[in-house]
Amino acid sequence: MRGPHNIWRLIRTGATFIRTGAMHQALEAMDAPPRLRAVAYAISAPFAWLGYKGDPDLPPVTRAITALGPAYIKFGQVLSTRPDVVGSELADQLRVLQDKLPPFETSVAKRMVEEELGAPADQLFMEFSEPVAAASIAQVHSARRADTGERVAVKVLRPGIERAFRRDLDAFHFAAAMIERISPASRRLRPSEVIKHFESVVMGELDLRLEAASASQFGANTEGDAGFVVPQPVWNLSAKRVMVLDWAEGLPMGDPDGLRGAGHDVSGIGERVLQLFLSHALRDGFFHADMHHGNLKVAGNGDILAYDFGIMGQIDEYTRRVYAEILMGFIQRDYKRVAEVHFEAGYVPADRDVDEFALALRAVGEPIFGMDATHISMARLLAYLFEVTERFGMQTQTQLILLQRTMVVVEGVARSLNPSINMWEVAKPVVEKYIRESLGPRAIANDLRKTVQVLGRFGPELPDLVKAAIRKQTEPTPPPVTVTRWRYAALISAGTALLLLGVVLGELL
Repeated sequence: MRGPHNIWRLIRTGATFIRTGAMHQALEAMDAPPRLRAVAYAISAPFAWLGYKGDPDLPPVTRAITALGPAYIKFGQVLSTRPDVVGSELADQLRVLQDKLPPFETSVAKRMVEEELGAPADQLFMEFSEPVAAASIAQVHSARRADTGERVAVKVLRPGIERAFRRDLDAFHFAAAMIERISPASRRLRPSEVIKHFESVVMGELDLRLEAASASQFGANTEGDAGFVVPQPVWNLSAKRVMVLDWAEGLPMGDPDGLRGAGHDVSGIGERVLQLFLSHALRDGFFHADMHHGNLKVAGNGDILAYDFGIMGQIDEYTRRVYAEILMGFIQRDYKRVAEVHFEAGYVPADRDVDEFALALRAVGEPIFGMDATHISMARLLAYLFEVTERFGMQTQTQLILLQRTMVVVEGVARSLNPSINMWEVAKPVVEKYIRESLGPRAIANDLRKTVQVLGRFGPELPDLVKAAIRKQTEPTPPPVTVTRWRYAALISAGTALLLLGVVLGELL
């Protein structure tokens, strides 16, 4: 229940932010209204002695968050994808937040395996290691299946984590409501919306069946991507709190020297990471939204291995086309077209001046193109672009925000492997290919085919609908003639359109 009982936990939270020195930085980053800042200090400062000390080696905000526990750590990770809320500087700090928590006992993990899978862990697995990784929500063990002898990764939720998260979510919702009540000006920060977004992400991660489904979908989408491997779930050994995946051995992506020592083309791997991400986002509309060094490895044969599918991004087909046209417009330095795409998509209000907007976009793009290749950044371009579009009245596009944040992460990975990488040159063939396939004649044919399929579902009903419309003409109290004729004409037009689309589709194919 989101009642006053949450006040104590929130006081402890504020006290920890005061004690670690994180309060000022967090409020500044979010540009919190003065009244909200005053209330936050007034409530928290007297209780600073109750706050957790945290790790003094960490930056203030990450120090406070890690001290407060798993729910706060995960909240920090989610906020790292929302620079529109916390600002770019704090988002970058939160992005490196690591889930380095003490593991729980292996015996507890085995007990949970038995509870979830209905058989003792020692019966299902001939080997079951100590934890090889421990995060805020779960930990991972290496194991070997008893039936096949294959090595697998066993991910187990922390015991009691659902209850702990629900308790903290309750406090977060209570805090958001109080903030909006105390300071109406804070509503521009959308605290309640942010908490709802966080809740949707976390609730998905607390059900490992959903993560297994994401791994399965991601694997199916990328099956044809040479040199990219997604470990697949073992469905008969996976449940809500336990997930078993294929084991994939590799060297950490964050160790360039180790990769070079193993004979890998480090520069080529950096380029592939960027191109693969863009392909997944544009081609599939389903991408890994937490693609940092810790979730990527390189196999002995050079394949890139991806892990941890708790946070995935999705973009609908229309948004992908808009995004691709925007990127291509910048690549070609056609700022007028980039401006027109924003207006066509409805991102910028129609009452704004398109030429003025194009000029503002030129001010964004030209300085970047004048940079040395080592400084060219699509992520920086998108960040500047969002600043400009906000000034022209563009509403925040959550899908594009997540995409932009992931782009920052992927660029960081690519540059760590190849500091001289030219982002535009690497991205250009991927964007061009998508535009050819999604905006050219073949795309038109596919769109028409889909339209025919939709209309085809109603085809068998058209005669009855037409008869019903004609029959209404003879009813004692018919509706207005204009309406009846309009409906009749619409039905005839739909049937005619169906035939014409079929003919056009046949010509194009």
